[in-house]
Formats: sequence, C-alpha cells, structure tokens
Amino acid sequence: MSGSLAHGVGSALPGTLHARTIMGGIRVRPIPGRNVRFGRAERPDVDLSVGVDDQSVSRLHAEVTYRDERWWLRNVGWQLLRLPRGRLVHSSTDPIPLADGYTPLFIRGSGYRQHLVELYVTGEDGEPQTNRHRAETIPPRIWDLSDAERLLLVVLGEHYLLYEESPRPLTYKQAAERLAYLRPEEGWRTRTIENRIEIVRHRLDAGGFPYPLLHDKDAGRPYDNQLLHNLLRGLVESTTLVPPDLNLLESDL
Repeated sequence: MSGSLAHGVGSALPGTLHARTIMGGIRVRPIPGRNVRFGRAERPDVDLSVGVDDQSVSRLHAEVTYRDERWWLRNVGWQLLRLPRGRLVHSSTDPIPLADGYTPLFIRGSGYRQHLVELYVTGEDGEPQTNRHRAETIPPRIWDLSDAERLLLVVLGEHYLLYEESPRPLTYKQAAERLAYLRPEEGWRTRTIENRIEIVRHRLDAGGFPYPLLHDKDAGRPYDNQLLHNLLRGLVESTTLVPPDLNLLESDL
C-alpha cells in the first residue's frame, strides 16, 4: 500500500477493510468476529501501530470489529477519537458502524499533535475509485443572499472570513454599532438584525442547509449563538461568503 487511502484502493472483496497509518497499512477480509486493533504498541499487541512516540496515545487505543455485515469502530483508549464532521468518540460511546468508502480517524496526542488512522471499506461493487482527471468540477452550492443580508452577515462573521482558528460571531449589539457607523442612513437596530437573521435562517434551512439553523422545540431552546455560528460556518465553507466580502466593511468609511 502506498499513498493516502483517500485516493482509493484496489479491487477487493466487498466489505474488505483497508487501514493505514504512517507506520504502514493492512487489508483485512470481512470475516465475522475479525478484530483489528490500533495503538502505540507493536505487534502482536496491535495490528497497526499509531503514535508510537507519543505517550498520550494508548498502547491499545481503538479497535474495529466485523459483525452483522458491518465494521464497527470502538474507542478503548484514554484520548478521544475524532471522526469527520467533528464527531467525537469516547471509550463509553457505543460502537459506530463504518460507512463504505473513506473514513479518516484522528487520535489526539500530546500538545497540538493529531495522529491519523485512515480507514476504507470496499463497497458492494468491489471496484476501485475511478480517476476523473478530465471530468467537470462540481462547484460548491452558493446560497442566495440579498445585498443587505450579505453586509449584515459579513459584519457578524468578520472573524470567520479572516479564517481564524476558533471564530465566534459578533453580538447583535456589536453588529448594530458597527452598522450604525458604516451605514448610518439605513437605521440598523438590534431588533432589525435579529429579525433579518431569523428570516435568513428559516429560508436556508428550508433549502437544505448542512448545519442546524432552527430551534429544536422537542429538545428545548438551544443557545442562539450556536445557530448563528452554524449559519456563518456553512456560508464560509460553501464560499457563499469569501474574504473579499470584507471590503464591504470599508466601502463607506
């Protein structure tokens, strides 16, 4: 095995598990009860080593078991596992089934270190991924915003457009003060901003926005700031809002 599993794997029996770390890789047939172990230890205590020089990684940190025609991931180490979309897996978490295709798995190490375990489950067709060097690029979905909505969201999400590590939105009060300075003739107020954002959240949620934008009434009323964070995060990730939009904050100075 060479290169990242994200680039695909060779032909294999459906359900075959491919796993790789910087220490090497393995390929395992889907046999009921088969168990694949990862951690800082070496064979025969684990099937694949990861984080061998980092004592924050447990000697046996995670295992994947084949049962009920699926591979199931379980954390057995001290540190959390992190899956795509920020999903965290604790040792008390129930085993999680792996989807067909590629799954990157991260183990938190010492300091800022993150140790990658690449997993790939061959799908039903058993075929490798097809290279599409000349195929048309699929662009991200751009969400429709009015000029006023774009200005408001750029003000609220300035830190997101600067690509800061842990951005948070401005408060509505802070945004109202900023807009009163930038566009004094438009009469922006805290209540106006709240109503505008409410309209945007409902419209984009109805259109299939990738992150939660509305209150879950059955679960109780969540922290409003988290919904605004979801909105800004999704707009920046989709490139609906881009760094040049920050020019709107200077255009009327």
